Amino acid sequence: MSTGQQLIKERTERTEWFLNDRFGMFIHWGLYAIPARGEWVRSFEQLTVEDYQPYFEQFDPADYDPRAWAKAAKQAGMKYAVLTAKHHDGFCLFDSKLTDYKATNTKAGRDLVAEFLEAFRAEGLKVGLYYSLIDWHHEDYPAYGDQIHPMKNNEQFKRDPANFHRYLTYMHGQVRELLTNYGKLDIMWFDFSYGEMSQEKWQATELIGMMRSLQPHIIIDNRLEGSGEHGGSIYSDEPSVYAGDFASPEQIIPPRGITGADGNPIPWEACITLNNNWGYAAADRQYKSPATVIRKLVECVSKNGNLLLNVGPDAKGVIPKESLDILAEVGDWIARNGDSIYGCGASELPKPDWGRYTSNGGKLYAHVFEESIGPIVFAGLASRVKSARLLADGSELIVNTPWSAKEFKEDAFVNFARPEHYTYPLPDKRDTVIELTLND
Repeated sequence: MSTGQQLIKERTERTEWFLNDRFGMFIHWGLYAIPARGEWVRSFEQLTVEDYQPYFEQFDPADYDPRAWAKAAKQAGMKYAVLTAKHHDGFCLFDSKLTDYKATNTKAGRDLVAEFLEAFRAEGLKVGLYYSLIDWHHEDYPAYGDQIHPMKNNEQFKRDPANFHRYLTYMHGQVRELLTNYGKLDIMWFDFSYGEMSQEKWQATELIGMMRSLQPHIIIDNRLEGSGEHGGSIYSDEPSVYAGDFASPEQIIPPRGITGADGNPIPWEACITLNNNWGYAAADRQYKSPATVIRKLVECVSKNGNLLLNVGPDAKGVIPKESLDILAEVGDWIARNGDSIYGCGASELPKPDWGRYTSNGGKLYAHVFEESIGPIVFAGLASRVKSARLLADGSELIVNTPWSAKEFKEDAFVNFARPEHYTYPLPDKRDTVIELTLND
């Protein structure tokens, strides 16, 4: 067995739970919730450390209640959650011993990561932490001439490349803190590589070795060498040691899922915002509808992928009501239809005209998005459908061929009522799920 094949085998073992759980919560939260113009505000507005300092002094999330966050995630049907322990601005929500730029030194006065982990574990959810590989606060991180640093155009912020090793020591040290001081973590979500800032620029082999020695079970995304723009060697049949355990397409669902060079599925997770920003943006009211979220979750699962859906709490630590209302409705649907999501993956059947398929063993789940004229048609399944029921309530559905479809001998037909050739409204306009039991 080659090194790459061994890495794929270990990846498969580590991600078994991940591919079963399918749905998680991403949480972007930090100082940027105060200006409330998105998490990239420092870069976009080219703010200096001094310009940004008032937000550090003002940070006082008096209403932060991670137990409420955890309950909302669980009620929504999410099985895991990932919180930004440190974003690009360098501010740490955890009590790092390597910096003073942390929540414990703000008016919050406490370790917000520790409280998050305790609350989500108490609800039975798996937990992960996001850690930015870049740092706009650290004095040894490249600034002038960098692609994205807030001071990329300011010659006063030239940095000596010979000192970059000091940042790497700091970054590796903080990752060690997170994996040493906070109990078992299920996911480490790095962000992000770009240009030459990739792979061994991060001393990635050494970093992965340290992480595997501390928590060998932890799953890691692909962004030590990949990014939102490209996936890196996880797409190959000989991945690097730092290729990651899952790919992380951002703000897009891959048209055909993600497979390796051998055609076999690769674990992946689409990270998607609930509105148009990751961090809290007060003016952004462009929220996705519950039906859209449900259907995009189904699309991910139908392509052997996961959905990591983001919320951005405000400066007080409160998830916006619009987000909570959407999550609650998604949770209502999952409570009745979760069997078509958890443990499911792609079907060998092509995408149907009326929606999508997910499958799990001998069960085929038809996710019907579009109302039909007459019965629902399952192309090519005439000899395979043993029975059908509405997943939401378990009620039997009629499987037969109406008089008007006698010529379509290869296809199966399911009706919501009689007469079979009439048109009936979908029981759930968001996504009506029909569970089909197939013959062997």
